[in-house]
Amino acid sequence: MSDINKTALATGADAQELAGGKGTRSVPVLLEYWNALKRHVWLALAIVAVITIAGLIVTLLMTPQYTATSRIEIAREQANVTNVEGLKRENNSPDQEFYLTQYSLLNARSLAQRVERKLRLARNDDFFAAHGTTPEGEGILSARSSGPVSAAQLREREGQAVELLLDNVSISPLRGSALTDVSYTSASSELSRQIANAWVAEFIQQSMDRRLSSTADARVYLETRLQGLRNRLEQSERDLVNYAARQGIVRLAETQSEDGRTRTTQTLASSDLEQINRVLVQATTERADAEVRLNAARSPGTTQLALSNQSLNLMRQRRAEANSEYQELLVRFEPEYPAARAAQEKVRALDRSIAAEEGRVRSAYTNEYNSARQREDALRARVDKLLNRLDTENRSSIQYNIYQREVDTNRQLYDSLLQRYKEIGVAGVGTNNISIVDDAFSPIDPSSPRFVLNLALAVLLGMGLAGLAIVILENLDESVREPHQIADKLDVPLLGAVPAVDDEALADIDDPKSIMSEAYMTVRTNLSFSTDHGVPKTMALTSTSPSEGKSTSAYALARVLGRTAGSVVLVDVDMRRPVVASRLGLDNSKGVSNFLAGDDDWASLVQAIGGSNVSFVAAGPTPPSASELLSGDRLELFVRKLSEKFDHVILDSPPMLGLSDAALIAKAVEGVIYVIEADRTAVRASQAALSRLRESRAHILGALLTKYRAKQSGYGYGYGYGYGYGKDHVPEQAA
Repeated sequence: MSDINKTALATGADAQELAGGKGTRSVPVLLEYWNALKRHVWLALAIVAVITIAGLIVTLLMTPQYTATSRIEIAREQANVTNVEGLKRENNSPDQEFYLTQYSLLNARSLAQRVERKLRLARNDDFFAAHGTTPEGEGILSARSSGPVSAAQLREREGQAVELLLDNVSISPLRGSALTDVSYTSASSELSRQIANAWVAEFIQQSMDRRLSSTADARVYLETRLQGLRNRLEQSERDLVNYAARQGIVRLAETQSEDGRTRTTQTLASSDLEQINRVLVQATTERADAEVRLNAARSPGTTQLALSNQSLNLMRQRRAEANSEYQELLVRFEPEYPAARAAQEKVRALDRSIAAEEGRVRSAYTNEYNSARQREDALRARVDKLLNRLDTENRSSIQYNIYQREVDTNRQLYDSLLQRYKEIGVAGVGTNNISIVDDAFSPIDPSSPRFVLNLALAVLLGMGLAGLAIVILENLDESVREPHQIADKLDVPLLGAVPAVDDEALADIDDPKSIMSEAYMTVRTNLSFSTDHGVPKTMALTSTSPSEGKSTSAYALARVLGRTAGSVVLVDVDMRRPVVASRLGLDNSKGVSNFLAGDDDWASLVQAIGGSNVSFVAAGPTPPSASELLSGDRLELFVRKLSEKFDHVILDSPPMLGLSDAALIAKAVEGVIYVIEADRTAVRASQAALSRLRESRAHILGALLTKYRAKQSGYGYGYGYGYGYGKDHVPEQAA
């Protein structure tokens, strides 16, 4: 295989990689921007130059401005001399919220009005002149005139002065600190210094006035509320005492909780009930003890009585002794024996004495029990009476407690407000949390205009406008600029990209070592992959509009195929505007139109091109209606006869725009190559033309991008067309 074929295959693979699918090797976005800039570089440079010159002129014409800066410290907490909390609590909001509030107060209109009144800026024409403005109403009455300034004019000037102050003051917090810079800018350095110092001074004074004003308003409000609460407290206390007197409620002890609420712990009725209840418990205990003793005395055996009565124990002891003597006598004597009878009588006498003593003891226990029971019953009756009285008192205490709670509430409110009223009187005695760190001084050097900065900004603005203009132009441009757009926008494969050359195109095509020849070699290689039998035997080239390189491409493909694939015939079927014959210096008196009109001697129409394996058939005389000639079967017959003699037949067709010739010609060939001129043909026009070809059932082999500027591509010129030959190298022809 020849070196040309090897190079064509390499470059054709690259083209096929682009054409094979959308986005396979798309150009990076930044590279597209760079290519767009190169296409409009002179426009961009012109815009940047104009904007830079305009910025330079504006900078030179600007009035110098002087900025004076005063620095203050805004503390998060203020010193509290009296250790009494003021109306506004500290640390009740995040730091960011606090400082944002302070910065907003520094930009407040009320502060600007205070500065204007302090410096009397509304009557100072130098102030307005320093800002390049004229006071409102100047034509009516000048502030410098000897006459008085009207009230309406003064109000207008004050409003204008306040607006100027707000427009020219700037607040700049120092990041990570409590320091803040207050700057003022004007054409007068001394005026800027005065206003910057007055601004921070009035801000400090405004903060103190606001604190004192809020304290005074609070004292007036508290005085009114205290008077009302005092009257309510006195009335509620009267109601409480009167109700207690009517209900007979006597409170012996009262306590107050930590929240100031009154708690009653004891009344007269509850005290009496408590004491009597203790006595009742004691009486109940005594009655129970007496009952136990009585029951013990009544039980047989009288064991309990014997243990508690000494005389009864003595008599029982004597009775036991007497009975012992009696039993001894019965052992020796009969019961009727006088001594025995005397002993027996003694035992009986002792039994009677014991029985009498036991009866007396039982009677005493019975009396004791009855007395204890009567005392218990009397105490229980008194307790029940006191319970009824306490129950009545408790029911009455519900309303009493209502009165008591009202008294407690009124007293608590009154005491709290009275204490707060006393505290507010001394809460304002504290140092301010805002202090001046550095006073403003009269600046020597102007802060603006900054020549270098303004020039840099002008250049940046020019670059931005240039970029915007390029973006707008690029978006308005619908032409195909890059090879990868063929597959993306037209949905057809890319056969190759042909460079735009400044020299004669035909001379470059005839030179096998030229870049043009290499480009068409790539197209030839890609065509070999378009069908199952290699390069199509018959093909036609068409385009959207004239002068897109269609005829040149047809001739170039014929020359390349003639060098690599055998005999080729180039047929000019553009009978409306034939140009190939004149460019090749051949005769156009007879040609395709003659055969289509009925002349069967087609062999006489073929002209040889010297020094090549390529023949040519001219378009012939221009017919009245080319479409009618092409609509018959003569063109297909002509192409078939030519293909029998030549290896390849290439037809140079008319453009698609507004004509039906190309669609009719497409029926006579295997496929159509669609030629598109880079940076010219609109995408919509190409899409419409391709749609017409598809509707006519033409086989579109691919698209060929012509007049392509290699320096505008991100891939390098022609996908590897830079690979060439030495000066003395002569490419060998294919067999």
